[in-house]
This record gives sequence, structure tokens and C-alpha cells, in this order.
Amino acid sequence: MRVVVQRCSRAEVRIDGERVGHIEKGFVLLVGITDTDTREQADVLAKKISQLRVFEDAEGKMNLAINEVGGAILSISQFTLYADCRKGNRPSFIRAARPETAAPLYDYFNETLRNLYNLRVETGRFGADMKVDFINDGPVTILLDTDELCNKPF
Repeated sequence: MRVVVQRCSRAEVRIDGERVGHIEKGFVLLVGITDTDTREQADVLAKKISQLRVFEDAEGKMNLAINEVGGAILSISQFTLYADCRKGNRPSFIRAARPETAAPLYDYFNETLRNLYNLRVETGRFGADMKVDFINDGPVTILLDTDELCNKPF
């Protein structure tokens, strides 16, 4: 799994002009899943995201986690994180998991953030054409990949 974590001061996702998810301070997560990803990897990412100390404390140092600042999450499924651009100019998405595999794992990941880490999580709609609008705060953008976090071979 790959997740792009972007600290934001506000974010929303719209589908066909309708706002389906909205948060104030927190994270925008772009979540990519490949066909070999597991619930255990989703657990590792959820724990890491819930504990990332990238919010500023009273001294202006990035030292606080999302729960400590009352933050929320806008989670967006993003199969294009597994784009392979090594050959030609048209990306291949062969490593991205098929929807029947990816959607349940994406849902599990979001439920883990909600239920285990007590975070408010808004989402778009899996597979929909989504318009995401947000203000990247900092900017702070971090790439998390279970290939690195879980020592999974490529």
C-alpha cells in the first residue's frame, strides 16, 4: 500500500458537484492499493498515520499527532499511485489492485482509523470521478509505502 499524507487546514471532495466529504484541520490521504496488499499492512499504515507527529506544538515544533490537535482525515482512493511510467509516456496501472480487491481493503483501512484510533474519517466514493480541493498546510507532504514500512520485497 502507498499513502500520500498531506497536512491540510481544510479539504473537501465533490462528486458530480455534490460535496460528499469535508474536513477542517487534519490530513488528506491519497490511498493506493496493489494486489498483494493485506490487512496487516493496512494496520501498519493506520497506526503510523495516527501517530505521525507533524502538527505544531506551542513552540512551533512539529511534535503533535492528529488526535492531539482535534484533526480529521479525508481519505481518497487513488489507484494512480501505482502508475508505472518506466516505458513510454502512457502510464501502466497493472500493479494497482482490481476494484474487487482494493475496495474492501480501502474500507478496512478507513474503519481501522475510525475504530481503533478514534479518528473522524471522511471519504470520497471508491472508483468515482472525484474533485478534491484542499489547502496543504506547510506544505507538509509525506509518502508512506508498506514496501518500506513492512520490509516487503518488491
